[in-house]
Amino acid sequence: MSTSSNAGTPLLSLRAGVPGGTRAGLSRLPGTDRKVVLVSVDEDVRRGALAAADSETVAAAAAMALAQRLPLVVVLASSGADIVEGVASLDGWGRAARALAGCSGIVPVVVVTYGLAVSGPALLLGMADAVVMTDAAVAYVSGPAAVREWTGQRLAPGELGGQRVHTRSSGVAAMVAADVGGALEEVAALLDYLPDHADCEPPYWPSGDPRERSTPDLRDLLPMTATGSYDVRDVVREVADDGELLELRAAWAPQLVTALCRIDGFPVGVVANQPQSMAGTLDIAASQKGARFVAFCDSFNVPLLTLVDTPGFMPGKDLEWRGMIRHGAQLVFAYAEATVPRVCLILRKAFGGAYIVMDSKGMGNDICLAWPSAQVAVMGAQGAVQILHRREDAETQARLQVEYEDRYLNPYVAAERGFIDEVIDPADSRRAVASALRLLSTKREKLVTRKHGNGPL
Repeated sequence: MSTSSNAGTPLLSLRAGVPGGTRAGLSRLPGTDRKVVLVSVDEDVRRGALAAADSETVAAAAAMALAQRLPLVVVLASSGADIVEGVASLDGWGRAARALAGCSGIVPVVVVTYGLAVSGPALLLGMADAVVMTDAAVAYVSGPAAVREWTGQRLAPGELGGQRVHTRSSGVAAMVAADVGGALEEVAALLDYLPDHADCEPPYWPSGDPRERSTPDLRDLLPMTATGSYDVRDVVREVADDGELLELRAAWAPQLVTALCRIDGFPVGVVANQPQSMAGTLDIAASQKGARFVAFCDSFNVPLLTLVDTPGFMPGKDLEWRGMIRHGAQLVFAYAEATVPRVCLILRKAFGGAYIVMDSKGMGNDICLAWPSAQVAVMGAQGAVQILHRREDAETQARLQVEYEDRYLNPYVAAERGFIDEVIDPADSRRAVASALRLLSTKREKLVTRKHGNGPL
């Protein structure tokens, strides 16, 4: 499948005379005026095998993206390093990977994969800021034959690394599309929220949606029962300009929503607990998803809005053995390092360690808001009473539970201590968030001089 017909408007070619299936240069994304450095690896040429010259073209494109401070978009389908060239092709892939790493955090890097992405080229997907996979895309480091030989499992390529695997199970794919043309449209939609590079502000888009618009529907959003669910994306749509949002990695760790929207014309990254899935609890995947998104937004100067409604971290032996401590700390580290404007809005439950990691005042948020329904406490009433009064009879425990709820499960105790800046009417959510973000638009932080942090990976 040739990608040339979907590659947009070429403006300048790079290494055009080099043989092989990899082409690169300055281009405009289809249907837009957005300039990017575009790399295209054609699977019709030796099944997209990357010879040393192909990898050098990828590296040269990354160098151009850095020099011109423009987003790098790679359209990729590759069967891996060219085995005919042997170790030279492996060295070339290493150089390409290093060049992409050099772009990280400076210019946006987006990879579109539309066919097979195997071995080393598959790892390029993991290095990108975002990956768009088409329905026909398949990506894995070790293929079905290796899996069968080592484990005895027989899997088709799609079962091992198809689009559904990477949208639901691995979190590799941020967005999906039917074909390359649709994928590039998704790339354009994503870049609409991002600057060309980390030294400039995200693009402002004027909106006819008034900043002071009331959101009365949010008053009736929360269910009557404490365990009832709702779709937190309804909150995002009410607060966002014209009710529009672009959700990334929607099917992976769905108990945490990560999305981009505009508020008062300015791009904003939203991190929100989703009560519809696992009651909004945090597990390993959710922590990784949130950490990756927070770091992504912070890299490109996109302010953060965190919507909190979580009873805590998901308990379980399997989670603890797989590294819940280490992965949960990834979310802590990402928020602690973020220097962009940060607004937190507590909707309902904010318990224990999960309250802290969801951009609490202690983590350094700039403005913390809460609805009157917010419950900020070490834990819920039932758990607290069972610990503190476990020897009491059921009737006494029921009475103590009601007393605990009245005394502690509200936002006002936290507000008295300065952990919440303002308790707001849900109908004022858009106005309050927009005003907070406008106030913080001039925020500047002096970065710590050091080579880099050593966060939990």
